[in-house]
Amino acid sequence: MEDLGRLLSNYSYTDVAATKKDVVDCLKQYKALAYRVEEYAFNDGTVKQLLNLKGTIPVRYKGNTYHIPVAIWLLDTHPRYAPLCYVQPTSDMHIKVSMYVDHNGKIYLPYLHDWNPAHSDLLGLIQVMIVTFGDYPPVYSKPKNAAKTEVMPLQQQQQTPYPTQSFMPQPPTSTQSPYCPYPQQQQQQQFPPYPAAAGGGYGGYGQSSGAGASYPPYMPQGMPTAGGYNTGYNPSAQGTGTITEEHIKASLVSAVEDKLKRRIQEKVNQCQAEIQTLKRTQQELNEGQSKINDIVGRLERDEQELAKSISVLKDKEQELERALEGLEKVDGIDVDEAVTTTAPLYKQLLNAYAEEAAIEDAVYFMGEALRSGVIDLEVFLKHVRQLSRKQFMLRALMQKCRQKAGFPA
Repeated sequence: MEDLGRLLSNYSYTDVAATKKDVVDCLKQYKALAYRVEEYAFNDGTVKQLLNLKGTIPVRYKGNTYHIPVAIWLLDTHPRYAPLCYVQPTSDMHIKVSMYVDHNGKIYLPYLHDWNPAHSDLLGLIQVMIVTFGDYPPVYSKPKNAAKTEVMPLQQQQQTPYPTQSFMPQPPTSTQSPYCPYPQQQQQQQFPPYPAAAGGGYGGYGQSSGAGASYPPYMPQGMPTAGGYNTGYNPSAQGTGTITEEHIKASLVSAVEDKLKRRIQEKVNQCQAEIQTLKRTQQELNEGQSKINDIVGRLERDEQELAKSISVLKDKEQELERALEGLEKVDGIDVDEAVTTTAPLYKQLLNAYAEEAAIEDAVYFMGEALRSGVIDLEVFLKHVRQLSRKQFMLRALMQKCRQKAGFPA
């Protein structure tokens, strides 16, 4: 199983040790399962390489053991989140829709819904599947192939991970009618067939009464089986066991009732599964509506704030226009009065900046004077040294003022 650990590491599984232990324990218990890595397409269209367990699990149904084909996909966050489980019918089988399996074969179980990584594992999941499928079979054989399905004993199926004929074998008996009981859409009631009367009559009714009818032989307790008829009825008036029209009528009525009950139950199960799907869809739509309402609320608040900001901007624009009109009417502007500060610290910073800029200009023009020969080098160096020393002190003062005012350095 070292290859399994490397495989999980290569495909970025978050908890390789726990996933490997879970898979190994499951494969030791259920030999018909095998692991592999395949692509899984999610509902949003994304495709991911995931580890899956494919094979069959044994299910007891009405005293017989059937091998149900399943596929268990492990997410890369396993065992933190529950796996995705599907029933995978063969070509001679149909999915039976129920509250636990939808028409796509996806399995819905309370065990998956309440998945807890501290207590849930694959062994417990499969055991829950076996118990649930024992009460509600997820697949059934196609009626047209029911009489041709080959019987495979349980011992032989345990040696082969994938049965060659069907995952739903019939109970092996040598004298049994070819219409052996197998899981259909709904288990049908048994009613007594009529054996062949002398001269033909209605012999074997129930075994060949038309397409889709598959009623197993019925043998009531205490009825004679040799030298007489085994009909399930006891016509005391005649005592000969002869088939009468009343018997045929009762048998036909029973067959029609069974067929109607079966189809009604199929419809009920299908409607229940559709209702569950619609409820899940409704829940998702309600959640989506809540999210949309939150987004609309945020957009409305942002719109209100934007409207306020636009109103403030228009007021400032009008104030600026009034100020410009007032400046146009003034003849002269005092430079010292043009800019005013709101605090003494800001005024000190402004004066220091203006003086430092003036020194910068003075140094520039002294350099031009030296280049033109207006002053000599000695005078230039003397004044530049004095101005530079003063400029340094002004810059230090501006830095300290900015720190006091909380401005960025």
